[in-house]
Amino acid sequence: MITKITGRLVALSDEQATLGVDAFEYEVLIPEFARRQLQHRVGETIQLHTVHYLDGNPAQGRVTPRLVGFTNEAEREFFELFCSVDGVGVKKALRAMVRPVQEIAALIEEQDAKGMSALPGVGPATADRIIAKLHRKMPKFALLRITHDAREADVEHDVVQETYAALTMLGHSENEARKLIDAALAEKKKYKDVDALLKAIYQKVRGE
Repeated sequence: MITKITGRLVALSDEQATLGVDAFEYEVLIPEFARRQLQHRVGETIQLHTVHYLDGNPAQGRVTPRLVGFTNEAEREFFELFCSVDGVGVKKALRAMVRPVQEIAALIEEQDAKGMSALPGVGPATADRIIAKLHRKMPKFALLRITHDAREADVEHDVVQETYAALTMLGHSENEARKLIDAALAEKKKYKDVDALLKAIYQKVRGE
């Protein structure tokens, strides 16, 4: 099972990235949102977290091994969950994932069937199945956006995760906790620990 590949990004098309690794070149299928992340990195050494699957019909003897790649493990984990829904599968999931994982996760968590139905290849019935099966598993993926904002504000990832856990233990819903952290990180200040971030959050809530 190939779970990660590191090599020079030789070429990038609408549907795949070509990585050069020593004397070999590997074709890795990628969703649209990942293509946008990589479009300015042709020629650079990159790392993709991969899903290895067999494409075709084994009964007819026509099977091709393929790789699907993502820039981090959380995106790969989300893709595997997405594929696990009845009627989705690898090809439909690849086509549907035109938006960043955290945005799709937010649609699922908020049970936004209309928003999900707007994704390519996902009709109302499939959207309902995805939401029914996955909406309780989405909080960790919706946190990906907060982690990105934390990097921009020079805040440690662990501080954000621990603050999120603290807020939920204090009785805030997962959605409320994310919004409170988002608002504090938008100030682009440095928070050295959980206490500092919590203090900033509640000062903002009180309007100080």
